[in-house]
Amino acid sequence: MKTNLPVHKGEELDVTIIDLTYQGMGVAKVDNYPIFIENALPEEKITVKVTKTTKNFAFGDVVKINQVSPHRVNPKGRVYRQTGIAPLQHLEYSEQLKFKQHQVAELFAKVHMDDVEVLPTIGMANPTQYRNKAQVPVRQVQGKLTTGFYKKNSHQLMPIEDYYIQDPEIDKAIVVVRDILRKYHEAAYDEFHHSGTIRTIMVRRGYYSHEMMVVIVTRTKHLPMADVVTQEIQAALPEVVSIIQNVNQKKTNVILGPDNNVLYGKSTINDQLLGLTFAISAGSFYQVNPQQTEKLYQLAIDQAGLTGNETVVDAYSGIGTISLTMAQHAKQVYGVEIVPSAVENAKQNADKNGIKNAKFVLGSAEKVMAKWQEDGLKPDVVVVDPPRKGLDAEFIKSAGEMAPKKVVYISCNPSTLVRDVQRFAEYGYEISAPVQPVDQFPQTPHVESVTVLERTEK
Repeated sequence: MKTNLPVHKGEELDVTIIDLTYQGMGVAKVDNYPIFIENALPEEKITVKVTKTTKNFAFGDVVKINQVSPHRVNPKGRVYRQTGIAPLQHLEYSEQLKFKQHQVAELFAKVHMDDVEVLPTIGMANPTQYRNKAQVPVRQVQGKLTTGFYKKNSHQLMPIEDYYIQDPEIDKAIVVVRDILRKYHEAAYDEFHHSGTIRTIMVRRGYYSHEMMVVIVTRTKHLPMADVVTQEIQAALPEVVSIIQNVNQKKTNVILGPDNNVLYGKSTINDQLLGLTFAISAGSFYQVNPQQTEKLYQLAIDQAGLTGNETVVDAYSGIGTISLTMAQHAKQVYGVEIVPSAVENAKQNADKNGIKNAKFVLGSAEKVMAKWQEDGLKPDVVVVDPPRKGLDAEFIKSAGEMAPKKVVYISCNPSTLVRDVQRFAEYGYEISAPVQPVDQFPQTPHVESVTVLERTEK
């Protein structure tokens, strides 16, 4: 049965934008039927061309803006929207911060938790050039080995040299490495034929240390001319203390393979966070915006209300950034992490900083928590910093049964945060302070936040 839609593909319409989606797209409605439109802002009147229709909504492109939002700013370049690097670049920064605050508040309101206070988002003085890590695909474009970023929903590489949201020293390093690889006629990866050598260039740079790591991801075990390529990179980039070849032979869109060969220097770089030094390896999870991470973690420490007598559990402990920061203010910290190399890094980082009251365990957060709960571990505070999918129901059950006084939840996805807060309520936990959003990813719709839950007597 064909549904009668109020709009059809190819049609041009004059509409008013009434809202932004959580992905930062403008929303217009025709007879209550939503059209999602990139590069459109609330209050704008636009002419839209419908590009795709489904039963419940449509997508469209801006043909012309007939009335411009007072909050629209000149975007840096179309390529940043086309690749999804900076989907909010056309929205004034102060409004980006309001949009993120609203996003969190609206999700709580949707589940009738309107009484949850969400504070204004903590932003950056310079909301560009903040990323301390880049992973850029390498492909053959017009007969040349080229670095850039994929056009959204495509396999088309768009050449880019200035990535706008990355540390400019990293952008320079990518071009230097690209040119050296071109000079020695290294073959770019061809994903259709699964041929060629160079798949990805990854660069990390310490925000405080200025130590740089270059990782060349190859399809083949052998990197032709590895010696001279390594020497030239060293000569051209004096900050480089680590050059690694990562081998990824699989036909996959996962970036890193399992094997690392150190071609020069160390297997890690060091950087500082809240006064501690961390060793970061090629595969480590380390927050990409160090300036905002310090604010985020300081908030988490403050919200935990540590006095030096507490036992803390840090789930999803990674290379120990939160655990070791909190260990300075607690009696004992237990960290759990599923990535073996991260657990090793965490232990090394504890030694590096002379911290003796932090213990790191390998395993999934939900299984280790269940075991600790059985063993009678009674933490005062549980800190969680889960991936976008949020917390496993089993984890919440174990945490709830351990009955810590506080749960400090660092979230990178407000919709799973709201779901998990509702689940914690079943174990007698309520939000006890305003939720604080932090802008970890300016120019994008993503938002991090810190929420503190306290146990009410049941």
